[in-house]
Amino acid sequence: MLQLVINGVVLGCIIALSAIGLSMIYGILNFANFAHGDLLALGAYLAFLFSVGFEINFLVSCILSVVITSIVAVFCDYAIWKPMRKKSAGRVSLIIISIGLALFIRNLIIFLWGPAIKRYDMPVKRGMEIGSVVITQNQVVVIIVAVICMFLVHFILKKTTIGKAMRALSDNIDLAKVSGIDVDLVIRYTWVIGVALAAVGGILYGLLTNINPNMGWFGLLPVFAAAILGGIGNPYGAMAGGIIIGLTQELSTLILPTEYKLAVGFAIMIAVLLIKPEGVFGGV
Repeated sequence: MLQLVINGVVLGCIIALSAIGLSMIYGILNFANFAHGDLLALGAYLAFLFSVGFEINFLVSCILSVVITSIVAVFCDYAIWKPMRKKSAGRVSLIIISIGLALFIRNLIIFLWGPAIKRYDMPVKRGMEIGSVVITQNQVVVIIVAVICMFLVHFILKKTTIGKAMRALSDNIDLAKVSGIDVDLVIRYTWVIGVALAAVGGILYGLLTNINPNMGWFGLLPVFAAAILGGIGNPYGAMAGGIIIGLTQELSTLILPTEYKLAVGFAIMIAVLLIKPEGVFGGV
């Protein structure tokens, strides 16, 4: 069971990182971005391109991947989301557009890298054995990177001017405009931070297993579950929701086959929402 707890925490950290970004975007733009998972996959594939294709140092490759994925998100805001905001597009229209964008990104990945599974060219190292528990170096890296990213998100939201502006927009976007806040600038910062977290989550997932064009879509389901469970729009709730979903998925394998892990995560989410519809921590 302890091994499953460790595996659940590691998986939960990856889910939490992506859920934080999704929740932040929802909190400010007030729509569910179904392209979030495929941007996660794009980040993983760009890291693969730089590290394996161009043989660049893996850490440098990861940084380049996160930066480029964030630039793609900002470009999408200029080309798609800003014009939709000016037209006061409804939630349904935005969701349909985001699904279309997700399909475009997924097929672009297949066109550029093919449908086959890819793996980072990383040396395989023996895990650390602590009693009956084995912890790999990559699992330790995932936890450390996730904790650092979560701390940075907390620092940005609580201690910086842009973070305070983000919280102001999530509370009342019209009041924020009247107060003189540059709404478009804050929204773009939100895209950068949210999608950067998704890209980091995709890269970390690739460290643990492999990457494939559908990883974003299948990864999006538990990410949505974590964001909703923690209170959609609440980044701190998304952190907790990610860990809860990761733990429940892994611990469920004690009594159920592994193919039911996703279903168990959603069952927990539904059960919680039936009791507390606003999520464990509520909205922003």
